[in-house]
Amino acid sequence: QVQLVESGGGSVQAGGSLTLSCAASGYTYSRYFFVAWFRQAPGKEREGIALIDNDGNPNYADSVKGRFTISRDNDKNTLYLQMNNLQPEDTAMYYCAADLVPFNLGASSPSPYYWGQGTQVTVSS
Repeated sequence: QVQLVESGGGSVQAGGSLTLSCAASGYTYSRYFFVAWFRQAPGKEREGIALIDNDGNPNYADSVKGRFTISRDNDKNTLYLQMNNLQPEDTAMYYCAADLVPFNLGASSPSPYYWGQGTQVTVSS
C-alpha cells in the first residue's frame, strides 16, 4: 500500500504563490512511480495539471504551463507543486496521485490507483 498526504494549501490573492507538498509512504512506493497533481473545482470535472513520469520527465496541462512547476525529491519521497501567478480560476481542491502503472493527464487516461486526501487552494481577486 501507498499513502499520500498533501499539505501547503491556503488562501492567497491573485498573483501570489503557494507550494504544495505530497509526502508518500508505504513499502511499495518507489521513485519508479508515476506521480501527479490533479485539481477539482466545485461543479467542475477533475483536471490533471502536472505529472512526472518514472524517468523524471515533467508534463503540464496548458492551463498551468509556465506558472506551475512539479518536482520530486526521491530521497524524501515527496512530490511538490510550485504555483506562481495564481489566479481565481486556480481555486480548487488539489490532490496528488501515484501509480506504478503509467498514466497521463488526459481525461481518457487510466486513473492512478493511489490518491491523497486533498488540500484546498483559494485564490481571491
